[in-house]
Amino acid sequence: MRGTGRVFKRPNSTFWWIAYCHRGKEIRESSGAAEKKDAERLLKQRLKEIGADSLGLKAFVGPKQDRLTVGDLLAALESDFRVRGLKSLAKTIGHLRILRATLGDLRAIDVGAEAVNRYIERQLAEGRSPATVNRRTTLLGEAFRLAVRRRQLSSMPDISKLREDNARQGFFASQDFFAVLSNLGDQDIADFMEWFFWTGMRPGEIRSLTWQTFDRETWTLRLHAKDAKTGHGRVIPLEGSLREIIQRRTMARQFGCDLIFHRNGTRIGTFYKRWKRACQLAGVAGKIPYDLRRTAVRNMVRSGVPERVAMSISGHRTRAIFDRYNIVSERDLREAVSKTMAYVKSLPDSQGAVPLNRQTVSVSVQ
Repeated sequence: MRGTGRVFKRPNSTFWWIAYCHRGKEIRESSGAAEKKDAERLLKQRLKEIGADSLGLKAFVGPKQDRLTVGDLLAALESDFRVRGLKSLAKTIGHLRILRATLGDLRAIDVGAEAVNRYIERQLAEGRSPATVNRRTTLLGEAFRLAVRRRQLSSMPDISKLREDNARQGFFASQDFFAVLSNLGDQDIADFMEWFFWTGMRPGEIRSLTWQTFDRETWTLRLHAKDAKTGHGRVIPLEGSLREIIQRRTMARQFGCDLIFHRNGTRIGTFYKRWKRACQLAGVAGKIPYDLRRTAVRNMVRSGVPERVAMSISGHRTRAIFDRYNIVSERDLREAVSKTMAYVKSLPDSQGAVPLNRQTVSVSVQ
């Protein structure tokens, strides 16, 4: 009968096959059974599952969904990121590798909200920060979402997000920064870090700057969209210290190297040991390079630069992330209190005003 499916054998096949329709599409799968009655039993089971799906009781799980693992989903997501040219691919691959090692062997249809919560609990118990756990569960959710979009899965688990309180707290006083700068002992790195201090650009964006982005006629640098983390290019006018940095980099330019910021003609890598030692010598141990991004934002806002302009220089696309860097410090609070007191004291005295005595006031109603 129509809608009841069928059982059949393929040429040269040992097993019986079944065929049935789901949402107007015929699905064929091997029963893995040599006996016809076993194949008929599987067919009845599939038809019941389709019936439950049509009533909205339980999503239908076909043979492809049944075999799909979390590892398959993560591999597909990584491939998608590569095709789209994700900026932070290296860090993302690291998170995907950890997810694959922990959840990769599980069937995707077996991973529900409870399984995700257990994973989150284990990660927290191992000392992972809420921010790190959220980055990984976000990637897990993206992998499921991609599979649903490609119709490999019919649904995805509900994934909870942990509360994060990781706003950047560190910032540099200018005298402290220039003390560190003088102790770095490497002019190439010093130029790189001073540019970071003035602009707040992301280190990866600074590393990508080439002489092709420099316009000598207008003295501007144009960060191309392909090199910006947000995918939006921007222009940096070169004035004051920025112009001096570019002039030094012009003198340090090497044949065959198009990078503005380099070390002996090669891309600037990590220099944590050198940075740590310079901070210790300057008496500001514990400072990290990324403190300079927040410092740049704070300095621009304090100097009266409109926030929209400051965001265009630092590369922030949303106010929420920008506000995380523009944190109010204790000094800001003290200045606010002092300004408020000075304002109140500058108000004219209210001598001659007669205070209102509620007990002596009478109101007559005509």
